[in-house]
Amino acid sequence: MSRPIRVAELFAGVGGFRIGLTDANKGVHGCDSRFAVVWSNQWEPGERAQHASRVYEARFGTEGHSNQDISTVDPATVPSFDLLVGGFPCQDYSVAKPLNQSSGLKGKKGVLWWDIHRFIEARQPKMALLENVDRLLVSPGGQRGRDFAVMLASLNDLGYAVEWRVINAADYGFPQRRKRVFIVAHRMRTPGSSMLRENGRSTSPRDGILAVALPVEKQPVEARTFELLGEPWEISEEFNFGGGSSPFLTAGVCVNRHIVTEKLVPNSRRTPMTLKNVVVESESMIPNEYFLDNNEVAKWQELKGAKRLLRTKKNGIMYQYAEGAMAFPDALDKPSRTIITSEGGRSASRFKHVIQTKSGRLRRLLPVELERLSGFPDGHTELVGITDARRAFFIGNALVTGIVADIGRAIRKHGLL
Repeated sequence: MSRPIRVAELFAGVGGFRIGLTDANKGVHGCDSRFAVVWSNQWEPGERAQHASRVYEARFGTEGHSNQDISTVDPATVPSFDLLVGGFPCQDYSVAKPLNQSSGLKGKKGVLWWDIHRFIEARQPKMALLENVDRLLVSPGGQRGRDFAVMLASLNDLGYAVEWRVINAADYGFPQRRKRVFIVAHRMRTPGSSMLRENGRSTSPRDGILAVALPVEKQPVEARTFELLGEPWEISEEFNFGGGSSPFLTAGVCVNRHIVTEKLVPNSRRTPMTLKNVVVESESMIPNEYFLDNNEVAKWQELKGAKRLLRTKKNGIMYQYAEGAMAFPDALDKPSRTIITSEGGRSASRFKHVIQTKSGRLRRLLPVELERLSGFPDGHTELVGITDARRAFFIGNALVTGIVADIGRAIRKHGLL
């Protein structure tokens, strides 16, 4: 039996990456190496009770788990690991120009990307698998793509080849339309980096492990190529300055600051799942507070309906704000909309899911149904002292675990770790 693939999990939440990698341990013929989480960290700033960390410990145990502000953790104290994973919060990734007396990168205080950077720089894992919202590729508004350019440049400078892909979980048969960018950084001179480079330059994202794990159409696509020039702080100040669209398309590769980016078309072979596949059908199993009162329905309809409103900016300029209509109730024969952190609670909302039962009654989704939509085991977030609204918040923050499982299986099958 070969040694396990050792994993460190940052920003662990309630363990979505860990569940996905555990599922990836199954069903890879001829591969003995298995993922094993040797260290994890979950710490929520400003939260006294640390609910997510409590759930993580209840499901996976306390051994190797840290509930400490990640910025205070010394990477040297963490056990050896081959793979770093994490779904890090979306913040500002800009870089301040270093002082004459200092060297290296100086990220803005509190920016969590630089803690990932610090761990990679200190421990040089063979691979990092990261997840974020897809707007990362187009932020901030005044310099579209700057934040992502800083990340790519800093990873290249640490000695990593990088691939990325915006993935909608529903495109690969999962029952939630959740679109996220997945980023894989391969340390140079590893098998994964060899898939992405030729003569020191980037190949196509169709050659990377993300396309192996989550197949794409074999059709001609228009590629965009460019170089990232300058120090990270110069990229932070100058990249796409003055506006314009982001140069980053939905998939790409960055090796030695050379970028190839394309828009890939998904090609799933799975039977699509829908919201109907996860709902509890027996009305007797649904607590009363999840059903909408008749006098509430009009408010829900108003919030979910189309509207055009006249609003005023802080500078006094008036503008017209428009929203399109949303399905009410949600269609059971399609994947669900993206679950957001405010999914829980009884109050009417434009963004919460509402379904219609066989008897015609309208109700909100149960925590167990939200868990299923993201691939978590039934009851995973259930714990004494944790409210249903908090459970919904956990899932709104989480990823679809099946996407991680697909990537993990491809990593194992191709011996990348």
